[in-house]
Amino acid sequence: MTRQKNLEAVLAGLGPVAVAVSGGVDSLTLATLAHRVAPGAALMVHAVSPAVPGEATARVRAEGAREGWDLRVIEAGEFADPAYRANPVNRCFFCKTNLYGAVRAVTDRQILSGANRDDLGEYRPGLDAAREHGVRHPYVEAGFDKAAVRALARDLGLGAVAELPAAPCLSSRVETGIPIEPEILGFIHSVEQLVGGVLDTGTDAKRAVRCRVRAEGVVVELDPGSLAALDAAGRETLGAGIRALAPPRLAGLVRFAPYRVGSAFLVQQGEARS
Repeated sequence: MTRQKNLEAVLAGLGPVAVAVSGGVDSLTLATLAHRVAPGAALMVHAVSPAVPGEATARVRAEGAREGWDLRVIEAGEFADPAYRANPVNRCFFCKTNLYGAVRAVTDRQILSGANRDDLGEYRPGLDAAREHGVRHPYVEAGFDKAAVRALARDLGLGAVAELPAAPCLSSRVETGIPIEPEILGFIHSVEQLVGGVLDTGTDAKRAVRCRVRAEGVVVELDPGSLAALDAAGRETLGAGIRALAPPRLAGLVRFAPYRVGSAFLVQQGEARS
């Protein structure tokens, strides 16, 4: 049995499902396949919040219209949770707890996530929240890693989606312990759009632009190619543009650095996750 057939068998055995669709390659691909396997049994649920870029929501709506999904857009509600906004080490637990609670409020179907096997090797407190809510992870059950998800997206004709760069929620850019505020997330998104536009990172999965908000100030992390292409004059120009966008308390230091996965996450003060 091919990997896709194995995944289709997992989906077919779940009965009516509700796929939590964030707008990234994993959830969009899962939603597409779930709908094609059993159109009447698949509900897609997308949660909007200040931590979700508008283009992700637009992408979900566009794919939903193209595929004919039964799509419901809801409020995630995590910003009403003080534990989430405090941005502790396990912030993702509170984020996903609110997300799955919001999904459960609109459907009693089996909730599915787009987590894949690569996610199991990282610190993912959101998986604890999924476990508490009985969420299933079909990619994990069918043995899919990230590369297999991208290959499946191509096989399903989702060319542009297949090449989307990884895009965790905007709150993941804020250093542990710094409160999550909508104004800061709006700034982060604006910076990433500015830098991505100047450097023409587009939708290349190998490119990365992360605006990190740290205690020291603003750090823009870039993939090696993008960082090498940014000369001193370019850094000065972009730095000035970023400071012009910044709230007053972030209008000081701006520096550029190599991209590191999860570098805003601090296990304890001074110890960053790499």
